[in-house]
Amino acid sequence: MDEPFHPVVQEIESVLREKGCWYERFEHEAVRTSEEASRVRPEYDISQGSKALIVKAKRSGEEKRFIMIVVPGDRQFDVKKLKSASGYGDVRFATPEEVGNITRGVVPGGVPPWGNLFGLLVIADERVFDNEKIIFNAGDSRVSIGMYAYDYRELAAPLVADIT
Repeated sequence: MDEPFHPVVQEIESVLREKGCWYERFEHEAVRTSEEASRVRPEYDISQGSKALIVKAKRSGEEKRFIMIVVPGDRQFDVKKLKSASGYGDVRFATPEEVGNITRGVVPGGVPPWGNLFGLLVIADERVFDNEKIIFNAGDSRVSIGMYAYDYRELAAPLVADIT
């Protein structure tokens, strides 16, 4: 018997149905990297893939906090640009254990770009919205959801900046 998908998949789909957003769901082999995901999602280009990274960062006068960075699958975020755009510096990636604690058990590679589901500030690179549609792992590394970028922007409400 196949293991059930992480409940976050259903949470995202419920929000999309409730808001009347168009989306499509893909089930595939487990993937961890954008390159692996691109191979199992041939309907979408790697630049349409939106990868979510959880980092611990600090702004002057504040405590360190976890935030979510969302970038196109073919790009890396730039710490200097992140600091310039948002004031967040002293950045380090969250450990797999921290990611699991923050996301109710989602493993790295499956984290969706919906930090608001986990109480995280989301900072998305402006290039995420260069494409009409985006695709992302939806809380499970075996499930991807494709949707319109403008719907994602409205629902996830990220801070949008040049961070790549």
